[in-house]
Amino acid sequence: MGSGEEERGGASEAAFTDSADGSSSSSDAASTDDWPALALAAPKKTPACGGAPDAEMSGKQKRRAGPEMELMKERFAKLLLGEDMSGSGKGVCTALAIANAITNLCATIFGQLWRLEPLQPEKKAMWRREMDWLLCISDHIVELVPTWQSFPDGTRLEIMTSRPRSDLYINLPALRKLDHMLLEILDSFRDTEFWYVDQGICAADCDGSASFRAAFHRRDDKWWLPVPRVPPGGLRDKTRKQLQHKRDCANQILKAAMAINSNALAEMDVPESYLDSLPKNGRATLGDVIYRYITSDHFSPECLLDSLDLSTEYQALEIASRVEASVHVWRRRVPAKPVNGLGRTASARSWSMVRDMLMDSEKRELLAERAEGLLICLKQRFPALTQTSLDMSKIQYNKDVGKSILESYSRVLESLASNIVARIDDLLNIDELNRHVEQLSSG
Repeated sequence: MGSGEEERGGASEAAFTDSADGSSSSSDAASTDDWPALALAAPKKTPACGGAPDAEMSGKQKRRAGPEMELMKERFAKLLLGEDMSGSGKGVCTALAIANAITNLCATIFGQLWRLEPLQPEKKAMWRREMDWLLCISDHIVELVPTWQSFPDGTRLEIMTSRPRSDLYINLPALRKLDHMLLEILDSFRDTEFWYVDQGICAADCDGSASFRAAFHRRDDKWWLPVPRVPPGGLRDKTRKQLQHKRDCANQILKAAMAINSNALAEMDVPESYLDSLPKNGRATLGDVIYRYITSDHFSPECLLDSLDLSTEYQALEIASRVEASVHVWRRRVPAKPVNGLGRTASARSWSMVRDMLMDSEKRELLAERAEGLLICLKQRFPALTQTSLDMSKIQYNKDVGKSILESYSRVLESLASNIVARIDDLLNIDELNRHVEQLSSG
């Protein structure tokens, strides 16, 4: 397996190298059509008396299949029990159990993606194997469509036939392709010019680069991540172009995964428990400051965001959750109050109430549209914003297994792509800082 992995890794790195130099496109970089035929060729059989090697290989395959079968049984048992191993029926629904399984698998495999390096072969095999187990459920999610069936006597009859559900048929192959491309990007980081040093290690540096290590601070303040190091003089121009190309590829994958995830969340129903937990009016939801801005005659979402304290991601996420909740508060239907009395007085009162309700509904719709515009501007400023309260509530109470698979799979790929982009940015920043320090020292 080692030689095959090395050949695939070398071919993948070559694909990215050619694309960075402008000789091929990004789709060529992610394809495996140019891999050497030797890596795909079947191993030659060694002649032996009585076919002993074949029997030995068959025995090894059986011994390997045994633990995998037991592991698969354990995984599907947890899904059927809803993660309640007591069997008392207090587990979560199937959709949430699958989403949790995909999330936990991603945390196990990619939870410590701190360096730009190929994924370990056993981890890569585990990721592909268990994701195939979890995604095989989607093969049995179908929809019925009417079709015409012709019989030998010439008669035609309309029947219902099954086909893969349209959202899974479109998005799941795309997510698998994005998954494969991300693993290829990681595999391409072999025999690199850079290396990593754990923060806090103050060993003597022969290249003199320790002088600028303390000046490097990440924007996200993740102090536990190792610091990338580059050789004296910085990275070669060709290496920088390759890194920039890989970053662009990972960023495009990130955008695609975010689009699929946003679409999957938008198609999930808003839980009744979420609507019941909302305040009764928009002022209580947004607070006095945002409510006063959003109800003013001259409303500008950009000016409103400029006036708010958005210094941390937590504050931005809290405001996003409040604004999103206000949209549902204002679009919630207000029950009509009964009218007491008879005659013309009752008719006039009824008409007055209807007129007030129409004016109130128009105003509420206007405020809801303003809140939606504010939410869009906020997400544009913070594209990597995590899930809002509504998103988490949708995931928790969603019963659709297909939507749960699309949401969780796209979410973990989004996280992986974001980590790769962040690690490449760290490396490019260190290289730029190193070049700047050397220019100052030489000047």
